[in-house]
Amino acid sequence: MPAAALTGEVAQGLESARIRQDFPLLCRGAHAQGLHYLDNAATTQKPQRVMDAIVDGYTQEYGPIHRGLYPLAEAATSRYEQSRATLADFIGAASPDELVFTRSATEAINMVASGWVGPRLRAGDRIWVSRMEHHANYLPWQRICRERGAQLCIIGLTDDGRLDLANTPQLFAPETRLIAVCHVSNVLGIENPIHQLCADAHAHGIAVLVDAAQSVSHQPVDVQAIGCDFLAFSAHKMYGPAGIGLLYGRAERLAEVEPLLLGGGMVDEVGEGMAASRWADLPARLEAGSPNLPGAAGFAAAAGYLDGLDRRRVQRHLADLTRTAAEALGALPGLRLLQPPGASAAILSFTMDGLHPHDLAQVAAEHGVAIRAGHHCAQPLLRSLGLAAVARASFGIYNDVADVEALVQALEDARRLFGQGA
Repeated sequence: MPAAALTGEVAQGLESARIRQDFPLLCRGAHAQGLHYLDNAATTQKPQRVMDAIVDGYTQEYGPIHRGLYPLAEAATSRYEQSRATLADFIGAASPDELVFTRSATEAINMVASGWVGPRLRAGDRIWVSRMEHHANYLPWQRICRERGAQLCIIGLTDDGRLDLANTPQLFAPETRLIAVCHVSNVLGIENPIHQLCADAHAHGIAVLVDAAQSVSHQPVDVQAIGCDFLAFSAHKMYGPAGIGLLYGRAERLAEVEPLLLGGGMVDEVGEGMAASRWADLPARLEAGSPNLPGAAGFAAAAGYLDGLDRRRVQRHLADLTRTAAEALGALPGLRLLQPPGASAAILSFTMDGLHPHDLAQVAAEHGVAIRAGHHCAQPLLRSLGLAAVARASFGIYNDVADVEALVQALEDARRLFGQGA
């Protein structure tokens, strides 16, 4: 597809060329020359604003949080809690106290599995996940069900890759204790109907956890509008730092979660010997150890950066770019897109006849195009599709049609190199 045709598709989107200037790695890093970074579903690059916030967290206000009475410690505490408040606004939480800082979305999900589901799960109970879940939203439930003698049940998919709720009659049965589902699939790029799923589940007294790792960077997320009990996401997939994530929990649910980690900061009184200890109030009692102030500051800065771009505009840009890329890739002989029709969540997974996905990724890398190949931590999904691996291109706010053109050119060259085309 020629450049002019592609450009017209996203003319009303973000000014990606200007946005790229905010990202040091993309405009002046050692690998910047000729780089087309299309692995954003794995991790995103970081704007200068986020890096500045991290540096300030170390150089301007670093001190023991919630522990000191001197001005520096009080400033560190204030910055940490202000970061929590910023992120609460970012996802529409009713209170900052409904947010728990974790090391990742993975840890957040494990916290719910061990601290909320585990104490309530009995033999014969059920937890439901979908066929499209990332391993991080599958393995914790598999283990807790095995330990408690419960059943891990799978919501199947329709032929076009959507949740097959119509053929899952036991989903809302009395034995169901939790439904855990991703907001957006990291392979299929499809957005699940989580608003309706939460409403239906709550009508039957069933809790819902949403894995929002692939959605918070693409679109507005409002936990009160969604109606979920828990929601997990990480900073590094939304242009923030690595090593920090968040667990949101409705106040009444979060109050029921037992701590996953025990240590400093999460306890008000430690009993002598075997005497009972008394945990601190929320959210502190779920945040054992020394808080990560630079990480929290960078996380909040990433949220502020996205808000400054207007998240509805971000969503439109990525949807338009995804549709443009899907049309261009779909025109290549032998290429099969896994994305269901109408999906536009900035993720395109695909296979090409006669070429292994790893070979596609390698040739793309030689063209400066960074894509992913493998099972994408979604082996149950790929197994159901009869695949061991797929290639994946995923888009971010700094991507534009030039990146799509580079990807198309790389795939065409791969076909020629491996004798699949003229």
